[in-house]
Amino acid sequence: MRKNARDLELGAKRLTRRSLLLGGVQAVVMGGLALRMRYMQVNQADQFRTLAEENRINVRLIPPVRGLIYDRNGQVLAENEQNYRVVVVREDAGDVEETLAKLAEIIPMDEAARARALKEIMQRSAFVPVTVADRLSWKDFSQVAVNAPSLPGVTPEVGLSRHYPVAEDMAHVVGYVGPVSDYDLSKLENPDPLLQIPRFQIGKSGVEAKLEGDLRGSAGTKRIEVNAQGRVIRELDRAPGLAGTDLQLTIDEGLQNFIKARLGEESAAAVVMDVRNGDLLGIASSPSFDPNKFVRGISSSDYGELTGNKYRPLANKTVQGLYPPGSTFKMVTALAALEAGVISPEETVWCPGHYTTAGRRFHCWRRGGHGQVNLNKSLEQSCDVYYYEVSRRVGIDKIAEMARKLGLGVKHDLPMSAVATGIAPDKAWKVENRQEDWLVGDTLNASIGQGFVLSSPLQLAVMTSRLATGRSVDPRLIKSINGKDQQETEALELDISAEGLRQVRRGMYSVSNSARGTARRSRIVHDTMIMAGKTGTSQVRNITAAERAQGVFRNEDLPWERRDHGLFVCYAPYDDPRIAVSVVVEHGGGGSTAAAPIARDIAVRAMAGDLPPLEAYPKEQRNEIKERLEALPLREPVVPKPGRSRA
Repeated sequence: MRKNARDLELGAKRLTRRSLLLGGVQAVVMGGLALRMRYMQVNQADQFRTLAEENRINVRLIPPVRGLIYDRNGQVLAENEQNYRVVVVREDAGDVEETLAKLAEIIPMDEAARARALKEIMQRSAFVPVTVADRLSWKDFSQVAVNAPSLPGVTPEVGLSRHYPVAEDMAHVVGYVGPVSDYDLSKLENPDPLLQIPRFQIGKSGVEAKLEGDLRGSAGTKRIEVNAQGRVIRELDRAPGLAGTDLQLTIDEGLQNFIKARLGEESAAAVVMDVRNGDLLGIASSPSFDPNKFVRGISSSDYGELTGNKYRPLANKTVQGLYPPGSTFKMVTALAALEAGVISPEETVWCPGHYTTAGRRFHCWRRGGHGQVNLNKSLEQSCDVYYYEVSRRVGIDKIAEMARKLGLGVKHDLPMSAVATGIAPDKAWKVENRQEDWLVGDTLNASIGQGFVLSSPLQLAVMTSRLATGRSVDPRLIKSINGKDQQETEALELDISAEGLRQVRRGMYSVSNSARGTARRSRIVHDTMIMAGKTGTSQVRNITAAERAQGVFRNEDLPWERRDHGLFVCYAPYDDPRIAVSVVVEHGGGGSTAAAPIARDIAVRAMAGDLPPLEAYPKEQRNEIKERLEALPLREPVVPKPGRSRA
């Protein structure tokens, strides 16, 4: 059928609209392509020209700013400081030895330093910048910058480096950082790409190592233009990374400094805990070391001096050192016996100076014995025979159970290196570890903190805190993270009778305050600071029958390594406990003479919040105490310096 004129007109109009729509779409597409081509040819011409010339664009990581570490009062313990350094690129330097020689005329660089620098430069690719000098003074840095035109391949740079302003005080707690090693990388399944950066530093010990992930932060990036030979042409842009987390510890650096000064040159350890929440107010191991030497790269002679020292300055004795707790363990045995109902507080045991069982004689420290001894007197005068008898009645398994309840033989969760578990042995432990049956003699030795029993100063402080409060106080080291206080763990009541705890506390009070207490000379007389404690002396050698017949050698007559360890634990104030203190003096002799005086000074300092007031000491001792306190090498408080923390 033929179409009329009207139909033909309508069809033409539809065709025209479709053509216009299609043409518009084509125009938009072509316009977009044209704009894109213009952008690529004009705006990105340099980048594509670089690619055309066989250059490439690389993305490199920017190390983040490491998080800072503070004490509970805001004093800085670990900071980042500007590090003025000099780097050398071998391909630009030409004669490297000559360049290093010229550099040595401007800044201090002895022959050994130049030899080390040359060795490292030659081991690296020719285009890799190698640090040949760092921690320069501003004067030396400026001299290098001024003379840069005559020093080919030499570039002065400003970076960040870790610094520990309180040095030895916090070395065992905070730890230190150092360059990433192959061993460090071998321990990680998927190492952070940051760790591949030459000389990038990570935590090697202490809090720095245990909380490395928080302190490190995340890397930034920069895009750089690199030629076909791998040499950097220019930086195109950068995106900064995320700084590491700031940490605040529970430690009071002022108290920590006092503890370190009071321990002096002894091979010793001391721990101070807040019994109310478990905060570690002070935790010091002596002697110590300067962690800054490890950051900078410790010399062989310095490292050899540390490892060759018989006092073991690199070891953290507070958590890593394990010692027979000696008579400080007697509270554990007493509580186990009281809870089991095998003895009452007033029941007495006859002490003639020895105890015989299974044909073997076990001696009391007092050769002539203590006579009739009840619980209070056994603690006050530290009678061994009393504990031989009650331990035989209660058995080792219940003693070990009580020890673990009080925090001994338990690994406490702290971000510190090599935290030890200790040993609270029972029958199953000996079978598993020694493949031997438990003997009655093992129980008697354990009852006075000898034999297989081993505890750290930290564990002894936890034990004392739990005795003082009757609660499961756990030690805590991190107070806040990035300014946000960390929640304290609720300390639940221990499954120990209140009467049993009261009797043991009464005995500890007598140790420090009664006329015949083993620590009477180290008592505190200030009404608001009265202390309850327990002395301990742990043997490190066997005393033979022949030696006993001739007379036991005094500690001071023996070589240092064969002397007894001296221990003391205490809490104060007696009627409203705030702090617990443990002190161990390696090979110091008796606990009453070696450890108790130190623990008393530390306890008074912790309660007073400043130098111990003389009013806390017996009148006849005050002149002696005054001279001792005035001679302590205490340091002024260290505070953050403007511009250094986040340089």
